[in-house]
Amino acid sequence: MTESRPRTRLPAAERRASILSAATEVFSETGYQRGKVSDIAKKVGVTEPVVFQNFGSKSALYRAALDHATDAVSTLLHQAADSGRPVPEVLAAFLDPAHMDRFHQPGSHGFLFADATALAHDQELGEALRQVHQHFADTLAELLSRGQSAGNVRDDVDPHTAAWWLISLLAGRSFRAAVVPDRDDVEADLTRMALRALLPEAT
Repeated sequence: MTESRPRTRLPAAERRASILSAATEVFSETGYQRGKVSDIAKKVGVTEPVVFQNFGSKSALYRAALDHATDAVSTLLHQAADSGRPVPEVLAAFLDPAHMDRFHQPGSHGFLFADATALAHDQELGEALRQVHQHFADTLAELLSRGQSAGNVRDDVDPHTAAWWLISLLAGRSFRAAVVPDRDDVEADLTRMALRALLPEAT
């Protein structure tokens, strides 16, 4: 008869990281309102009280998941630029309508961001949402500044203003999806217009 092996207890930092990763997955699939702490706990293999011991509340865990997802997207954009790709090319790949459609599907970070936008007036989550968007705006502004230094982004464009303009363009996708009849063509045209507005004039 074989003895059952004792369950290995994860170090605190690893357990917290596992919970955060599972929460990001669950909230990206379901959104905040439908996301259940019990499902997050089950993914990690812990009890609900353990989740609350680590994050305090469901809203705090959601805020942490937003930060985690924003960090992941920012890292990917910086890595693309660090690889030597011109900033306009990096932005074109990210803003491409087909990529944006995938990015906003349930299970993706964009779905989580869109869900959070709908919670902007929530007292507990509103400030967290503003911070997440500020973080993303800072990332885009840094990329645009890099593009200006390399000479492939217009030098008369304010990077922070342009960053918020791009975020506003993304935030309007749900509105356009609801009312624009030829949405695919419009999204493609809007993306081209945005990128052209950032490029230096040909000499």
